[in-house]
Amino acid sequence: MISKSTIEKNLDNCLDDTSFIGLPNRKKGKVRDTYDLGDKLVLITTDRQSAFDRILANIPFKGQVLNQVSAFWFEQTRDIVPNHLIDLPDPNATVAKKCRVLPIEFVVRGYLTGSTDTSSWMQYSKGVRNLCGNELPEGMVKNQKFEKPIITPTTKSDIHDESISPREILERAIMNVSTWEKCEEIAFKLFDRGTKIASTHGLILVDTKYELGIDASGAITLIDEIHTPDSSRYWLKDTYQNRFEKCEEPENIDKEFLRLWFKDHCDPYKDAVLPEAPKDLVVELSSRYIKLFEMITGKQFLVDASVPLEERLIKNLKRYE
Repeated sequence: MISKSTIEKNLDNCLDDTSFIGLPNRKKGKVRDTYDLGDKLVLITTDRQSAFDRILANIPFKGQVLNQVSAFWFEQTRDIVPNHLIDLPDPNATVAKKCRVLPIEFVVRGYLTGSTDTSSWMQYSKGVRNLCGNELPEGMVKNQKFEKPIITPTTKSDIHDESISPREILERAIMNVSTWEKCEEIAFKLFDRGTKIASTHGLILVDTKYELGIDASGAITLIDEIHTPDSSRYWLKDTYQNRFEKCEEPENIDKEFLRLWFKDHCDPYKDAVLPEAPKDLVVELSSRYIKLFEMITGKQFLVDASVPLEERLIKNLKRYE
């Protein structure tokens, strides 16, 4: 595994912007920059760290981890649903099939937890007992496992996602019944596959979100990312039960601790300017991302430091100009 000293040396070697790449029709997302080539897309995963609908910091090697973790999961789930992956020309880049994106994020939760406004625990702690159509019992506590996973859809937005129930999705004609039922089935199957594979690697897949689209042939297709530490929450399996019984927070291997730091030091939803993330937390988060990659894939995380990151991307994507 890459040492923390190596990560420290790369604190200023992060991919924050991709406008230097000679590709057309750029759309800048929270973490990914997408280039529309007409019949396909080039998605470049940056090192930007997003939470609370804000960019909190740049995390060394994060983009590569997300891109390569997604590639692993796409391969592990292609028997459940087709995905958009065509090519991986660079550690930070994916060439993808162009799809009509369904305007819903399919959030699946296995546990009552979270710190953001839309998280299940924050809603439950405020007295909400019907969560996107899921009736939750009284007396649950933070980090408790649901009897079975629940789906809590959100609307897709570049600004702020909003929770929505399946009934509202149908009433507002965002999706028809047939498409919704197929997508819901796919989401639960993906979560079940992710839960089982994560468990064999000492991890609990706590919750995650999926994005789906319709390809040119009309097939529902998995797009964006899958089971990454950005789209998912992971806990260490071996210590969960003991810590839960002691009312202690589970050992996590995701970005939750950085979220909590910002919540403790500012109002990340309202403050115009956020404090700078401490370097030790940035290094720790990078290290956790890399650890998760290695735990999930069983492979060593390799970094090509022979050429500058920007130069490498330009070279590897040149054939798509």
